[in-house]
Amino acid sequence: MTRLSNPHQASGRITSLDAVRGVAVLGILPMNVVSFALVASAYANLSAPGTETWLDWAIGIVGEVFVDQKFMALFSMLFGAGIVLFAERAAKKTPHPVFLSLWRNLLLLGIGLVHSLLWEGDILAVYALLAPVLLLVRRWPRTLLLILGIGVYAMSPILALMGQAFVTGPTDVTGVWIEGGPGSGLAELVLVTDGFIRALGAMLIGIALYRMGILQGQRGQQFYQRMAIWGLAVGIPLSALGVLWVASTGFSIDVALVRTIPNTVATIPIALGYLSLIVLWNAKKDSRSRIVIRSVGRMALTNYLTQSILGIVVFGLLLASSDISRTGAAIFVLLVWAIQLWWSPRWLAHFRYGPVEWFWRSATYRRWQPLRRTPPST
Repeated sequence: MTRLSNPHQASGRITSLDAVRGVAVLGILPMNVVSFALVASAYANLSAPGTETWLDWAIGIVGEVFVDQKFMALFSMLFGAGIVLFAERAAKKTPHPVFLSLWRNLLLLGIGLVHSLLWEGDILAVYALLAPVLLLVRRWPRTLLLILGIGVYAMSPILALMGQAFVTGPTDVTGVWIEGGPGSGLAELVLVTDGFIRALGAMLIGIALYRMGILQGQRGQQFYQRMAIWGLAVGIPLSALGVLWVASTGFSIDVALVRTIPNTVATIPIALGYLSLIVLWNAKKDSRSRIVIRSVGRMALTNYLTQSILGIVVFGLLLASSDISRTGAAIFVLLVWAIQLWWSPRWLAHFRYGPVEWFWRSATYRRWQPLRRTPPST
């Protein structure tokens, strides 16, 4: 079986990781924009205010089936792989790579806590808190890590089944939890715990995929083709059936938590399908589009935080008194994508790292890192 070529840039970066990370960070925005732009219940209820036209409905359904949690799972897989990659490279620079990695993730926790002051949907703090677990198990057998990751992720639907019994109240799914209805405290605890479980499960899977060479594009073309077909063929119909099911209940509070089960089960297969397609695309001859997507991935932390800042400024300040539809939110997503696809390669043409990445790297090594690229000698 012919292995895919996986070109490395001069800096030694693994381009497939940059490409997957670039697509993942762009894909996270359509998830988060619902919280930025619409009422709280819109994330769980497609019929909530903001869904007025057939286009709003189409955008909501496409988001549920193809986007919701899938790109976050990809992002989490990459974080797990990144923990191993950083530890491997740090071992060549310091006799204490684990301590350096812990310090690095303590800094990430600080960034995440600051981010959470701006927006409650921050994921960075969760990642940082899980990093010690990943460092502890990073050298376990890769098959064991894969099985363990799938097992941890499978706890999410089990938790949803157990938690559903405590969720009662009005038909506005999210409104029950926000307004302190019956069972609201336990329901929120279930949601927070579920976020940690899904993130950890995907991270462990990511470490296994990295250790197997899958994330780096080291497997054959047929391998990725089969994984793409299998993942999408299993995941997309299951996710679509989940949307149809919850819609048939009128987005009732009676299925507030169990409604997530089909999508949760579908998420990993779809994420693996997306991963395979991106790796196959990245392995082709370099082009402007590939360079742009990789640039977005190399600045993933900066772009992730920028998405939140723009969302808060636009919807929390400039349009705070306006009624926003899902279509309006989708237009915002397209505009932010255009900005980040434009500015990422241009920034990296002059600088080695994104601005937040540079600050994080400098704080990690406790000395200012070179930022500007050295002009080529003549």
